[in-house]
Amino acid sequence: MTAEPPQNPVTEAVRSLEVRWIFPGQLETAVARWFGRFPAETQSREDIYLLDPQWRALSVKVRGGSALEVKAYRGSPGILEVASRARGRMQYWQKWSFPCGPPSLDSGVPAGWRPVRKRRRISRFTLASGQIVARAPGPGGEPQCAVELTEIRTRGQDWWTLGFEATGPADLLRSALETTAALVFAHALPGGLQPGPDDSWSYAEWLCRRPGAESDADGLWLSSDRTPRQRTRSGCCEITPREV
Repeated sequence: MTAEPPQNPVTEAVRSLEVRWIFPGQLETAVARWFGRFPAETQSREDIYLLDPQWRALSVKVRGGSALEVKAYRGSPGILEVASRARGRMQYWQKWSFPCGPPSLDSGVPAGWRPVRKRRRISRFTLASGQIVARAPGPGGEPQCAVELTEIRTRGQDWWTLGFEATGPADLLRSALETTAALVFAHALPGGLQPGPDDSWSYAEWLCRRPGAESDADGLWLSSDRTPRQRTRSGCCEITPREV
């Protein structure tokens, strides 16, 4: 994989506040209808994630074969609480994107990388004058929150995820995320589902907990002739002790 030398090789760092839940199985039609209360765009792509036990505070992926994306974990302000509806661990991230060509996969996916196919539904909300509205952000740099409902397939298994990503002025990220979450969860998820902290992971954390992640990451250690250090109980990329 070789990065192309564009005019501006690195996009400006974007700071975000995020929360994500990941669930096993196929996305149910009732959940898709629940999310369909808001206008959404859809997109399908494959992202390829790097699983490396050394980089516990980084998430590295090739996004859709067109960009190398690096995200640095910047801490957690605590638990998102939506009364009787959802609880999840909020995480601050800082993200950079490097334009690149598609990776060469002539001999398969390299050791230490994990492809993930995604079908995403994305609704965008803007916080203005203390009110959250479902609309694309304007040019004024106002705080915004993207909410995605995504079907995932990796290693022959189906999963789905619900995620919130707030961006904009740093002092308004939390209010944008919490206000959007209150609006989205104003109607409970079907079937009595209540997302909780045990389901709340970033993609990087979750992938490192999946079966086979240890062997994927070990390929990196073997190729570099280093002795692996002891991994955490929950997996090779867990960022912080779990909060409840």
